[in-house]
Amino acid sequence: MDYSVAVDEVVAGRVAPDAEEVDRTGTFPRASISALGSAGLLGLLSSPEDGGAGAGLDAAAVVIERLARACGSTAMVVLMHYAASAVVDAHGSPEAKRAIASGRHLTTLAFSESGSRSHFWAPLSTAKAEDDKVLLDARKSWVTSAGEADSYVWSSKPLGDSGAMTLWLVPADTPGLEVHGRFDGLGLRGNASTPITATSAEIPADARLGPDGAGLDIALTTALPRFLVLNAAFSLGVMEALVAAAADHLTGTRLEHLGESLADQPARRAQFASLRTRTDEVRAFLGDTLTALATERPDAMLRVLQVKLVAAEAAAEVADGVMRLCGGSAFRKDLGIERRFRDALAARVMAPTTEALQDFVGRAALDLPLFAAEA
Repeated sequence: MDYSVAVDEVVAGRVAPDAEEVDRTGTFPRASISALGSAGLLGLLSSPEDGGAGAGLDAAAVVIERLARACGSTAMVVLMHYAASAVVDAHGSPEAKRAIASGRHLTTLAFSESGSRSHFWAPLSTAKAEDDKVLLDARKSWVTSAGEADSYVWSSKPLGDSGAMTLWLVPADTPGLEVHGRFDGLGLRGNASTPITATSAEIPADARLGPDGAGLDIALTTALPRFLVLNAAFSLGVMEALVAAAADHLTGTRLEHLGESLADQPARRAQFASLRTRTDEVRAFLGDTLTALATERPDAMLRVLQVKLVAAEAAAEVADGVMRLCGGSAFRKDLGIERRFRDALAARVMAPTTEALQDFVGRAALDLPLFAAEA
């Protein structure tokens, strides 16, 4: 499978043409997700034995970056699908793994909660065993693809173990689940990120993903690395789109009274060079992180913890810089700059936030446990 050709074809044929409408109306990009599934890109990371492409994280990073250049909402939906499917691939049933590999099943993470907010590692939701069933009660917040995904990789307190949490694969049509409201956000307006509550939601006991109480370890070793790395790829894609728009504006806008383009002005070129360089720094850091993971370098986990915060903060800086560089023209929706400016701000506040990651990086670099409760 030539994934780079496949994603470019879907972006050109569906994702890019729909991006402005998705943002304007806040509509979930169902047609784009379906096209990506048909192209084999939702099953990109699934094992060939299950019917997937068996590609690596580097391939997924390319897909997310190229999607983010065109439509941040679509990129975020696929990013969360890839992060959640890592848990299913490692601990799910053969049927669940084959469904995801087929490209017909969209999954997502349901970790963040109203009571613990961005501290995803501290769920307040409960799971109660009842015969061969489990009853879930929860107030989940900011679930990407809420009401649109086919399943949720769901966290709860353990049934009986003393661990931090337990994970479940919860079908979206489970009785007792309720999606609340419609997402109406500043950016990523089509990613359907809304709260979900569970009220005695009944699932089979074998829906558990991994041992009781082992959910945090599973999340840290499967979902979190994939989420952090691909979040950086998302930020990089948005930055590339912003810098490309800035380049078009500088070269295509003329100061007739001076007989020159904006690109002919040294001060503006210097501003653009700074934005181009900042973007390339993120690309280099992301590439190094992928290399560290692939070669199992000793600093691989440190790089994983750093990469999202590096890219998220850079994306916000570049978005602001492009708005300043392009001036009042950047406020017009037809250039696509203001849409990407809004999308660029999301990564720094997505759990784990920049502030949380800075603490994790400090702990990891100082050989301290990531979570204070472990000390």
